[in-house]
Amino acid sequence: MDTQMSFQPEGPAAVGRSAISAYNPAYDPLVSPPGRGQDYAPTYWVATAGAPPEDDGPVHGDIDADVVIVGSGFTGLSAALTLARDFGVKAVVLEANRAVWGCTSRNGGQGQNASGRLYRSQWIERWGLATAKRLDAEIREGFEYWKSLVAQVDCDAQPGGHLYTAHRQKKMAFLQNEARVMREAFGYDTRILSQGELRERYVNDREAVGAMLEPDGVGVHPLKLAYGYMRQARALGVRIHPGSPVLGWRAENGGVRLQTPAGYVRARRVAFATGGYTAQGVNPLLDNRIMPVLSNSLVTRVLTPAERDAAGLKSTVFITDTRTLRFYYRLLPDGRMQIGSRSALRGADAQHPRHLALLREGLARKFPTLAGVDVDYSWWGWVDVSHDMMPRVTQPDPAQPVYYAFGYGGNGVAFSAHAGKRLAQRMMGKDGVAWDLPIYDSPLPGHMFAPFRRLGQGLLYRWYYLRDEVL
Repeated sequence: MDTQMSFQPEGPAAVGRSAISAYNPAYDPLVSPPGRGQDYAPTYWVATAGAPPEDDGPVHGDIDADVVIVGSGFTGLSAALTLARDFGVKAVVLEANRAVWGCTSRNGGQGQNASGRLYRSQWIERWGLATAKRLDAEIREGFEYWKSLVAQVDCDAQPGGHLYTAHRQKKMAFLQNEARVMREAFGYDTRILSQGELRERYVNDREAVGAMLEPDGVGVHPLKLAYGYMRQARALGVRIHPGSPVLGWRAENGGVRLQTPAGYVRARRVAFATGGYTAQGVNPLLDNRIMPVLSNSLVTRVLTPAERDAAGLKSTVFITDTRTLRFYYRLLPDGRMQIGSRSALRGADAQHPRHLALLREGLARKFPTLAGVDVDYSWWGWVDVSHDMMPRVTQPDPAQPVYYAFGYGGNGVAFSAHAGKRLAQRMMGKDGVAWDLPIYDSPLPGHMFAPFRRLGQGLLYRWYYLRDEVL
């Protein structure tokens, strides 16, 4: 198949090494073209990560490469690191904006032993116990691999597990069942905490009537971690080119030719790892196969010890509540509070004050003494949600040397490391006993109503609100 270019080049001049364009807060992957050299979103992570590592500047002129990775987030950097470390392949990483610009610099930093948006009980329902156990073993291996990378980088790691808090009494039955499944079917030391135990040991969330404690979970500073990946990869010869958006590609002479604004990049194999920031029209193998969803996040000013005590913040274990439109939150190492949840449907609406107000109200409901506390950082980012709620790391068309890893659904901080590793292994033709698992053996599913996804999303949000708060 000859895949035609989707955009015209902007001209022969390359973006200069120091040329950084303004951050576009209204970027929307369903309607916006790829950016070019945009500055970072104003996140807490960007403000506290230190200076970015050196990169290799934008592409300038035509170049050849064995392997090209499109996207310099967790997945792309992990893939490039694996290629260099395990196979001696010095990949070329192409990034539209600044290095580590997308979701990797905007997420909540919650590293869970999970992938996708389905619980393990749902794995059993969908694929049966035998496959669910194999999938669990794969995800667990990936979590251990991610922890080994975290141990190599100074990224403010906060171990201690993960808490699911029941925001209503009726949610306790769900947590009790999930804890039982995780113990009996998968062997985890998962426990149910009463409201009193939760408040005594962890947090006085006024909404929480109890919680499920998963022993596996590490909170991290995601941008410090990504910078660590980047330094390690470049030390092994990986080239990282920011300001070099892929505007389209075509199969050519058994390989792929990618178009950037200032030159063509020819590669034997290509992997796409652009997550929720994948613009429509750049790659037909991905069009309409991801539902980009905005998530909002805020970080408060530093809380005094007295304020933390009054709010009942006794632990830095990260927390997610049982809403479908969930809140995720934690106490950061420097004493600030972070909380995130859903945001706008469209990028054009992302700056509306009501989205920040939703987070402020959620924080105040959970911790009344923090109502009105000053917010130092507020931002939003696109999450890549697949239509069946599970990720894919695959070669969608065996006739083409094009691969991708997508669809983490907000659970990619940890799993992205393993996904990148598996992506590299697949590109190099390595045999693996895991390739027949559901996350590897099929492409991302499409959806017949994709053109109307935003309308459907709006209706679903209203239904989820009723189910979460009223029914």
